[in-house]
Amino acid sequence: MTATAPHFGPSPSTPVPRRPLAAAVLLAALVGMVFGLLLGGAGPASAHAALTGSDPQDGAVVDTAPKEVTLTFSEQVAMGSDSVRVLDPHGKRADTAVAPRDLRSGSTVKYGVSLHSGLPDGTYTVAWQAVSADSHPVSGAFTFSVGAPSETTVALPTEQAGGGLVGTLYDIARYAAYAGFILLAGGAAFVLACWQRGAGARPLQRLVVRGWTTLTAATLAMLLLRNPYTGSGKLGDAFDLDGLKAVLDTRPGAALVSRLLLLGASALFIAVLFGAYAKREDEREKKDLTFGLAIGGTVIAAGIAGTWALAEHASAGIQPGIAMPVDILHLLAVAAWLGGLVALLVALHRTPDIGAEAVRRFSRIAFGSVLVLTATGIYQSWRQVGTWSALTGTEYGRLLLVKVGLVAVLVGTAWFSRRWTARLVPNGAERPVSNGTAAKKSAEGAGAGTDATEAGSGTGAAIEGPVAGTEDGTGAEKPQAESAPASLAEDPARAAQLARQRAAVATAEKKRIRDADPERSGLRRSVLVEVAVAVALLAVTTVLTSTEPGRTEEEAARGSTTATAPVAEGPVNLTLPFDTGGRNGKGTVRMDIDPARTGANELHIWIDSPAGKAMDVPELKLAFTLESKDIGPLPVLPVRLTEGHWTASGVQIPMAGTWKVAVTVRTSDIDQTTIDKNVKIG
Repeated sequence: MTATAPHFGPSPSTPVPRRPLAAAVLLAALVGMVFGLLLGGAGPASAHAALTGSDPQDGAVVDTAPKEVTLTFSEQVAMGSDSVRVLDPHGKRADTAVAPRDLRSGSTVKYGVSLHSGLPDGTYTVAWQAVSADSHPVSGAFTFSVGAPSETTVALPTEQAGGGLVGTLYDIARYAAYAGFILLAGGAAFVLACWQRGAGARPLQRLVVRGWTTLTAATLAMLLLRNPYTGSGKLGDAFDLDGLKAVLDTRPGAALVSRLLLLGASALFIAVLFGAYAKREDEREKKDLTFGLAIGGTVIAAGIAGTWALAEHASAGIQPGIAMPVDILHLLAVAAWLGGLVALLVALHRTPDIGAEAVRRFSRIAFGSVLVLTATGIYQSWRQVGTWSALTGTEYGRLLLVKVGLVAVLVGTAWFSRRWTARLVPNGAERPVSNGTAAKKSAEGAGAGTDATEAGSGTGAAIEGPVAGTEDGTGAEKPQAESAPASLAEDPARAAQLARQRAAVATAEKKRIRDADPERSGLRRSVLVEVAVAVALLAVTTVLTSTEPGRTEEEAARGSTTATAPVAEGPVNLTLPFDTGGRNGKGTVRMDIDPARTGANELHIWIDSPAGKAMDVPELKLAFTLESKDIGPLPVLPVRLTEGHWTASGVQIPMAGTWKVAVTVRTSDIDQTTIDKNVKIG
C-alpha cells in the first residue's frame, strides 16, 4: 500500500475562511503599537543618572580655592568611599579622601567632597564614578582652576564606567539572561496553554531546560562581574570576595540573588512539568495538575521578571509604583510571544505530531500578548523619551526607531503566520498535524523490500518483515517481535541492525509526509522568519537598556547650557585700531583666536602701521575677562615671532560666554594704550 500525505487544510474547492474583523483588529493593533512606540519605546522605562551641575563649574576659574566640590545629579546615585577624586596639577589628591557627603535637599540630589586647605593656584581635575538608581554605572570628569589655568599632568579617563572587556562580558550576560528567560517562561507557557501533549516531546523539553540553564549561568556571571563592572573594570576583581560581599548589599545584587532562588523553584516546576505531568493519563487529574502548574509557573515567572523591574529602569524615575508592575507585564508578554514562537518553531521542525489546534491556541495568545505590549509600551514611551525631538536628537531615540521598525516587521510576519494557521484550522475544527498513522499504514503489509531500505537507511540491504509502526503519534517505535525471523533471536548484531534500519525508515517516512504538507511548510517558514527578527529585536532591546534615555539626556543638556553662552563657530578674527599718543603711536592690531572654544586656544597677533606694513613694538600684553561671572582678568603674554607678529599657545578659556579681550600696546618707554573688544567664545 502506498502512503499518501494527509491534507490538513481545506480542499482546493473549499475557500479559505476569511476573518475581516480579526484582520482589522490586528491592523489597528499594529498601527497603535507603532505610533505608541514612537512616543518613547517598548523598552524598560526610566533613566540613567546624569551630572546636571557642579560647584565649581566645569572650566571655571575662581579667585580662591573652594573648601569643597559639589556634584548635582538628575536622580539618586550610589556613592562609594572613592567615588569622587580631586587631583591637583601634579596628579596628587587635593580632597580629604573620605566618602562624599550626602547633601540632598528635597528633589535635588547633591554630593560633596571636602578639599585640603591652602591649595595653590592651578588647574584641578575632578573625576567621579557612581551607580545610578537603575543599576547602571556612570562616570565623568571636569576641571576648574584656582587663580589662573595652568598645565596639568592629569590625563582625563577615556573609557566610561561599565566599558572595556568587563562591560562587554556583562552586556553578553545581560542578553543571555533575557534570552534564557524568554525560552524558559515562553516554552513552558506554550506547553501548558497550547499543547499539553508536548510535555512529553524531547525537543520542547530540551528547549525549556536550555532556557533555564542559560538564565542561571547568565545570572551567576552577572553577579560575579557586578563588582568590576561598577568599579575598577578589571576582570580579576570578579573573584574578589570583599567586592562580592559589597555587591550583595546593593539592590541589584539582592535582585540577582533573588533570581537564583526563584530559578531553584523553577527547576522543581520543570521537573514536575516534564515528569509527573507528562506521564499523567487520567484527564481529571491532569486538568487539576495543569491548573496548579499554571498558577505556580505564573508566580515564578512574575517573580523572575520582577528582579529586573525592582533593580533596573522601572525602579527609578517618575511613578515607580506604576512602572514596576507595568514592566513585569511587559516582560511576561514578551516571553509569552517570543518564547512561544521559538517553541512553536521547534515543534513544527522536530515533532511531526503537533496538533493544528495547538497552533491556533498560540495564535490567540500571541495576539493577546501584542495588545499587552502595545498598552505597556505606550506608558513606558511617555516615561522614557518624553518629547518627539528626543527620537532623532538622541542616541536612545535613534535606537528606538530601529526597534519600532523591527516590531513592525515582526507583527507583519506574524500576520502571514496567522493566515497559514487559518489554513491549518478550517472552520475552527482541529485536524492534527500528525504523520504517525500514515507512516504506520504505509508500512502495513510491506515485506522485505529494496524501496524501504533505500528510503530509510541508504544501505541497499533488504529489511525483513514489516516496518514498525508508531504509538500515539509520538514517533516512538513500537516493537513487533513477531515480524522478525526466528534466526534473529540467535543473531543480536543482526537484530540491532534491523532495528536501526526500521527506525530510519519510519523517520524518513515521517519527514517525507511532513514536508509534503504545504500548509505546514509555509507556516514553518513564516515562523522561522519571525524568530530571526525576534533575535535582532532582543539585541536592540538589550542595547537600549544600557543607553541613556532621551528624556535624561535632554534634561542634562538643558542643565548644562543654562549658564553657557552660545558657541562661536570656528576661529574669531578681531581688528582693533590704537593710538598711544606718541611718535609712531598709531596702528592696528589684528588677532586670530583659534578655535575660540573652551579649553586650549592658539592666538596670533599682527600689528600694522597706518601704511599697512608690519610694525614692531617693544611690548604687547593681553587679558581676558568674563564680567558676567566675575572671572578674570586672565593675563596672556604673547611671544614675538617676527617683526609685527606675536603668538601665544595653550591659552585656556575656562568657560563659554561673552569675553572682553583687552590688548595693551606700548610703542615707547612712556607711550602705551589699552584697547578692548567683546567677543563670544564657546
